[in-house]
Amino acid sequence: MQNTQNIEQKIIRTNGIALNVMQAGPKDGKPLILLHGFPEFWYGWRHQIDHLTSKGFRLWIPDQRGYNISDKPSDIFDYRMDELVMDVIGLINATGQSRAMIAGHDWGAMVLWWLALKHPDRIERMAILNVPHPRVFQRHLRFNVKQIAKSWYAGALQVPFLPERLLGLRDGRLFARIVQFTGLRDTFSAEDLARYREAWKQPDALRSMINWYRAYMRYPPSKPVSWRIKPKTLIVWGLRDGALSADMVEPSYDLCDDGQRLLLEKATHWVQHDEKERVNQVLGQFFSAE
Repeated sequence: MQNTQNIEQKIIRTNGIALNVMQAGPKDGKPLILLHGFPEFWYGWRHQIDHLTSKGFRLWIPDQRGYNISDKPSDIFDYRMDELVMDVIGLINATGQSRAMIAGHDWGAMVLWWLALKHPDRIERMAILNVPHPRVFQRHLRFNVKQIAKSWYAGALQVPFLPERLLGLRDGRLFARIVQFTGLRDTFSAEDLARYREAWKQPDALRSMINWYRAYMRYPPSKPVSWRIKPKTLIVWGLRDGALSADMVEPSYDLCDDGQRLLLEKATHWVQHDEKERVNQVLGQFFSAE
């Protein structure tokens, strides 16, 4: 567990809602926004905090809409990708800067891809962890049998009411075991899983988290002007990801005007946990580069 004693908690108003945002690092440091995925919360970046603050960055790590103690709108429509992107635009505005450096994992990375497609001028540079470019993902969900099989759970989460009830059984212990099973033996400690369970037990949290999946299928984002990614982009990918095929890395990289990629053979989907030292090193170098 990293030292999180110097983290400050802020409530930031953005896009009509309130987000819980953890901040760390020198107050005059360059803002770096870290976006978590499902089913984590700000704590999903715990291993990166000390290293990135030592590089002089001012970290902004939100609980995204619907997660932990951030606001949880009740309607699935409120979890459309356009809304999630505007939440991040509001965070960028709150930093006082016109552009920001941003890293995203899982759903946080998907939001970041769409932010780059719709508002490339708001991103200085971006790091994507274990999620493909939306256009690539779309194609593989149609034609790649291996990826179709891996994505079965996204369809199951479309069922109303039942998924959140099942995942909440036994005080979230069943869900915690499922999450633990998707990583390496030491990816998540007992303390980590207890922290996750506390976040999932927040009122309406599981429903709101699952609504990201429901909204993406019911209200798909509008097509961008171009599928090309203009900001400088780093793709980091754990090759033992059980949910997302590594077949999607190269075509995602090919859609980046100025891209890099790093493949980590021993890491699962939880790449920033499994290979924290290597991920810390590459993120620090990438975001510190001129």
